[in-house]
Amino acid sequence: MNEVIKANNLTKDYGNNRGIFDITFDVKKGETFGFVGTNGSGKTTTIRHIMGFLKPQKGSCEVMGLDCWKKASEIKNHVEYVPGEIAFPDLRTGTDFLKSQAELLKLKNMDYANYLINKLQLDTSANLKRMSKGMKQKTAIVTALMADKDILILDEPTTGLDPLMRVTFLDLLKEEKEKGKTILISSQMFNELESICDRVALIFEGRIIDIANIKELQNLPYKMFKVEFLAPKDYNEFKKMQFEVVRDQEKYNQVTVKVFNNDIQNFFKSLQGYKLKFIAEVDYNLEKYFMEVLKKYQGGENNV
Repeated sequence: MNEVIKANNLTKDYGNNRGIFDITFDVKKGETFGFVGTNGSGKTTTIRHIMGFLKPQKGSCEVMGLDCWKKASEIKNHVEYVPGEIAFPDLRTGTDFLKSQAELLKLKNMDYANYLINKLQLDTSANLKRMSKGMKQKTAIVTALMADKDILILDEPTTGLDPLMRVTFLDLLKEEKEKGKTILISSQMFNELESICDRVALIFEGRIIDIANIKELQNLPYKMFKVEFLAPKDYNEFKKMQFEVVRDQEKYNQVTVKVFNNDIQNFFKSLQGYKLKFIAEVDYNLEKYFMEVLKKYQGGENNV
């Protein structure tokens, strides 16, 4: 089965424009698929439907061809989950909790769990209820990954982790992907998703606005360059050329131009003879792309 996770017109309307509306997407086998959006945008509600915790008012979602609401217990045999809000049972230490989870999963070999504990620098002897947010997050991550199931569903898993530990965790996810795991991850951090995902969906006010293909985004047929001229004369002369100006700042004698890859050599040749203050390539990333998409979407809404 190529489509491991599938949502079709998934809707849960809480009123006052709260909830999720006509959510449609799929996650293919071995793919890492991201959800990005602000708090309250619908990421967690979507994930809770996939986990079978919520029943949709309209539409459907499936995991491995199984209805998420009707076959929730069967689906959990194939899925491990890190929730956005972590609550532990009444056990004394992290070690006790991990042992209980290992027994539940019928794990006899804890080598991989110990590898994860060392990588994440987790002190499992700490009191489970008194752990910091970061420690609780690490414990939940170890619990999910050590199960070694085919599908990982992670709801903002890096919340509470320090920057260095976030990098370590993302490296662990890359290792999971190399094993062929299918991963669905939500985050508010564009750079995190861009570094590990194959595709990322932007969810805004309960609706998917766009789904970006990261490889295509990183291999665009053009580049952006910001050029600032020392003299207004050169600035005005350059603007008469055929390069597409995407931003014009006359106050600074500065333009940002879009140059297709097969025209870059010609672009640099055309700058010869001009006196430049500076020239720089403008980084184009997932965040900038989605900000453009969102601006167009909101503009379109306002025009309705």
